Amino acid sequence: MSRQLIRGLRPLGGPPGLLPTASGRFFGGSAPELPAVQVRSTFLDFFRQKHGHLLVPSSPVRPRGDPSLLFVNAGMNQFKPIFLGTADPRSPMASYRRVVNSQKCVRAGGKHNDLDDVGRDTYHHTFFEMLGTWSFGDYFKEEACRMAWSLLTEHYGISADRLYVSYFGGDAASGLQSDEETRHIWLDMGVPPGHLLPFGLKENFWEMGDSGPCGPCTEIHYDHVGGRDAAKLVNANSPDVVEIWNLVFMQYNREADLSLRRLPQFSVDTGMGLERLVSVLQGKRSTYDTDLFTPLLHALHQRSRVAPYGGRTGSEDQDRVDLAYRVVADHIRTLSVCIADGVHPGMSGAELVLRRILRRAVRFCMEVLQAPQGTLASLVPTVTHLLVKYKLNHSCQNCVLSVSNPDSALLSPASVAWSLHRDLGFPLDLVDLMLEDRGVQVDLTCPVSQVSSEQAGADLSVMLDVLSLAELQRLGVPHTDDSLKYGYRLEKDRYEFPTCRATVLALYDGEALVSEVPEGRRCGVVLDLTCFYSEQGGQSHDRGYFTRHGLQDVVFPVEAVLRAGGYVVHQVTAADSLETGDQVHLHLDQVHRMSCMVKHTATHLLNFALKKVLGSSVQQRGSHVSADRLRFDFTGSLSVSQLQQVERCVSDMVTANQIVHSQELPLQRAKSIRGLRTVDEVYPDPVRVVSVGLPASELLDHQTDRETSVELCCGTHLLRTGDIEDLVIVSERQMVKGISRVIAVTGREAARVSSWPHVLIGRSKCRRLDSAQRLSKEVGVLSDAVDSTLIPQWQRSELQARLKALQRSSNTTVRKLETREKNGRKELLVDSVETDYLSVVMKTVNQLSSVAPLSHVMLLAHQQHSGKVLCACQVPKDSPWIAASDWAVAVCRHLGGSAGGSALVAKGTGTSSDISKALRWAEQFARQKTQR
Repeated sequence: MSRQLIRGLRPLGGPPGLLPTASGRFFGGSAPELPAVQVRSTFLDFFRQKHGHLLVPSSPVRPRGDPSLLFVNAGMNQFKPIFLGTADPRSPMASYRRVVNSQKCVRAGGKHNDLDDVGRDTYHHTFFEMLGTWSFGDYFKEEACRMAWSLLTEHYGISADRLYVSYFGGDAASGLQSDEETRHIWLDMGVPPGHLLPFGLKENFWEMGDSGPCGPCTEIHYDHVGGRDAAKLVNANSPDVVEIWNLVFMQYNREADLSLRRLPQFSVDTGMGLERLVSVLQGKRSTYDTDLFTPLLHALHQRSRVAPYGGRTGSEDQDRVDLAYRVVADHIRTLSVCIADGVHPGMSGAELVLRRILRRAVRFCMEVLQAPQGTLASLVPTVTHLLVKYKLNHSCQNCVLSVSNPDSALLSPASVAWSLHRDLGFPLDLVDLMLEDRGVQVDLTCPVSQVSSEQAGADLSVMLDVLSLAELQRLGVPHTDDSLKYGYRLEKDRYEFPTCRATVLALYDGEALVSEVPEGRRCGVVLDLTCFYSEQGGQSHDRGYFTRHGLQDVVFPVEAVLRAGGYVVHQVTAADSLETGDQVHLHLDQVHRMSCMVKHTATHLLNFALKKVLGSSVQQRGSHVSADRLRFDFTGSLSVSQLQQVERCVSDMVTANQIVHSQELPLQRAKSIRGLRTVDEVYPDPVRVVSVGLPASELLDHQTDRETSVELCCGTHLLRTGDIEDLVIVSERQMVKGISRVIAVTGREAARVSSWPHVLIGRSKCRRLDSAQRLSKEVGVLSDAVDSTLIPQWQRSELQARLKALQRSSNTTVRKLETREKNGRKELLVDSVETDYLSVVMKTVNQLSSVAPLSHVMLLAHQQHSGKVLCACQVPKDSPWIAASDWAVAVCRHLGGSAGGSALVAKGTGTSSDISKALRWAEQFARQKTQR
């Protein structure tokens, strides 16, 4: 019957080598081109309507809670919690069985990086769409293969003669046998043996990472030429034979020791690039020749002063014009999608990668294509039209328009290139391209001094893996009841937290579930219930400890609390042996919890205040709540007056001492609340609604016109806003274009930073030169410290203005006093400053020397946390008594360190527990030299 099926997929009439579809359309050069929008909709409808798949929207390209990724680079990224078994059992994701979607993907930076290849050939892209299907414990290999073949040959009309299939041929070194099951499935479907090819681990065994779910895959390849035996060109990097669809069968888990264990539940993950599929269906060798790119290339040509796009590569593209066309067309798609999803060009991580893409695009657009400034931004409406499915917004065009023209001239040795990169953020790959244009070759290998040291120590977290989670479910271990984390109440203005006695249900030693852990072993403990809050929703986990019943004097400190697949895992180092079935008493660090509750409720009030001051268009882009401070990222920025308005708005809600309400509601019902603030997360159903002043029930169905703070939130909150006491924004800065970050403190810390002195009292009149110099030094140090000291942000500009005025006054005093000093007197100033930064010491020395140019100045600073002594000095020009380098070297060597510099200025470090002795030695050494 299977062979009858495959015979039914072969041509029954029409021109040789062409396959009629159900509508009678023949696939071939003479057939009408299938528009990309129809290619996408055909794929989604095939799986949704004919095979019962759930259509899940594309996630944003900024990964959700996955620090291992810069960008979403595959369709499976948003489903990783399912593969890993960590999906919240209350979320819709936990019920997924058959899924289909078209996912926005960016491959630039990180493990999958196509940035350097874009433009050099005709098929690489930094942004692309991944057409994907998934089966989570539903169908497996045979159904996946049959559906894929049916879609390609019957519905898209691709000739089976042009398709080749690869499968995993085994790997003896890994002890993996050939995937004969998949081979027989394809043979039974009628794929000729000559079109069915085995390959090894590199080509046909897919892995999520160094550990985790993995398995063999089978790939479908397309021969653009046809009418020949192209088997030898499969996986041979031939532009004529390309992979179009990858079907991954996840049936193993890669352990930390690199061994493989079979998964308890098999899954299917398939992916097919839309751009490549469209090029096949439109009969194009290059994806840039399809209707996904030709409108962009045409619009770009209209603004340029070069010939139209010709599709040339390599030596044929001598002037690199066609390369530039491809780079700009690709990069503007990436920029538009990323900016629409909240990733803006910046200085680190994904933002830095996007910044490089933007600069690269601007350079090729203006230098090679000779297009006027603003051309790049003018392409955004075209991208918006082509990708209308994703509803891009106008912020993309405004952001791209705001970029300035990058430097166009550079001759650059490696050290200068790295200086530009380190100090100014200038991308090295752009330096390389500019040098290449000028026929200059420079080794841009990172110098040792630029290599950042790796983080010391390994990741010590003990988290349940997918197999252990599956084993817990197989054994019927119930999910952890953590409702007690919300079980606190107010009694006579004091928060009372519930006691908790629990049973150890499972122990995880980092490799497998065990029934007992010995003393000293680090492990994960799963209890039947807990009062501890696990880290989620941007709030830090609880701290505390538990004791074993009957052994109250032995404390098991809880180092971390994490959540996985409905289980709360308490990470502890066993102070004594621990077994499943043991009874334990949980003791919560109430001070830490209260601090987190204060900061979390304050974060909600801050979010609401920002909306009131900046308008409803302001969007949250991230937040984090810890015991000492809160961090909040949002779209837009704040002026000094707006900072004050935000603080007043929060203060008013705090003073009103409003009730904070929490209520669980069905997710769709909760989303109907007017003024609801949400972020891009997967929420459980039902979901917890936290509102201030009014319960969620009154906010539903527009029962009130009153505006208040209301958010979907799983965090722990205060019961009244008055317990915040006060909130002060201590920092506000722009992270990337269009996104700002504020840091705030509350309570006593807010009161402390608010009382920080504005001016130096009683120090404005000096009668002696040394006191005037000391005042000038102190003002310089304070000016540098203002940026890093916790003070109200809106007061910084006022403080800086006053300090500058005081600096001018002290400088005038110094100059007046200097005229009273005996001409030619050799001044010597050796003192200490309080700072942890050598740059601050150097700057202060320079300030002192500028107001007293005849003085020999040395300053030392003692780093309390490290014991190091920072040293900097400066001497008058042409000083006949001592060189700055000799002075610094002598002092630092005396302190067991080293120094260097010139005759005028020098710096170094040493070590000393007594800064006073170091100062006396430094002064004595200098006096001996100057008294000669």
